[in-house]
Amino acid sequence: MKIYKNLFNEIISAENLFSAWDKFKNGKRNKRDVQLFEWNLEENIFKLQRDLKNKMYKHGDYHSFNIKDPKPRNIHKAQVRDRILHHAVFKILNPIFEAGFCSASFSCRVGYGTHKGVEYLQNILRKASKNGEVPCFALKCDIKKFFDTMDHNVLLNILKRKIKDDDTAWLLDNIISSFFSNYSVLGINKGVPIGNLTSQLFANIYLNELDKFMKQKLKVKYYIRYTDDFLVISGGKEYLENIIPRIADFLEDNLLLKIHGEKTKIQKTCQGVDFLGYVVFQKYKLVRTKTKKRIMKKFEARMHRYNQGFISKNSLLQSLQSYLGFLSHAKTYKIQCYFKNRFWFWLNE
Repeated sequence: MKIYKNLFNEIISAENLFSAWDKFKNGKRNKRDVQLFEWNLEENIFKLQRDLKNKMYKHGDYHSFNIKDPKPRNIHKAQVRDRILHHAVFKILNPIFEAGFCSASFSCRVGYGTHKGVEYLQNILRKASKNGEVPCFALKCDIKKFFDTMDHNVLLNILKRKIKDDDTAWLLDNIISSFFSNYSVLGINKGVPIGNLTSQLFANIYLNELDKFMKQKLKVKYYIRYTDDFLVISGGKEYLENIIPRIADFLEDNLLLKIHGEKTKIQKTCQGVDFLGYVVFQKYKLVRTKTKKRIMKKFEARMHRYNQGFISKNSLLQSLQSYLGFLSHAKTYKIQCYFKNRFWFWLNE
């Protein structure tokens, strides 16, 4: 395993911090806090750099709010200078860890993502079933309160295997310890905030340990993961039943995580595998009924905002194009026709 040293100066260099600003500001320049930071951009960037260099930097507080997309989530938004630093850290560290990530992991990675994950699942369904000739089963697992229960010490120890740099370790500890969830007990801090760019990277680094266990120790042939949801495809139902306790033991003993018992189930793949908003079969995909209803509800809400003058016609059209793009990846002829007949031609008048 390659070891990395002297990363701190790369992370806090003016070039990297300004590059991080350029990446961060996209789509946010109408936000008041971003405008205030940009007003004295050079002064703010160089002050951030000095604070980091002199070890005076301390991560700021978070602004918390709730969203429902589709399930309720508590989002924690960091201050602008902290979010710029997150981008600076991500730019340097992500390539280092990306090289060691499993090819069956599809969350928050360039060139992977939702649609690639669904294509990968279809491919392994065809291989496992020999194009439908052999009956197969899918083990579907979910990690309980994953982002809330990621252990800070476990995460830092995983990071330090590759990064032998005290200054970078100090910075990573500063970012990680800036937040802890209600699952922290007796000085054992847990949780990373949904909303930080670094949290996406930390999640992949943390669960890459699970990926390696699945592929290298259990020798699972057909496996796929998206964040804390993962699947194993096999022709043997008994085999899948037998590996559940081994997976649960690994997660608890090594990562201090728990499988969500109620969401862990085995089903026949011929019934379709529910994954990433689609019901996936060997030769085609359907959009989940709940997902279709949510799309309809969200677009109706966008229409209402447009009619009230809160958003532009162009913004509404972009939303419609996004939904149609998602729907185009599955057998959704009727709902696509509904959208096009009701909204598309009117919006393009």
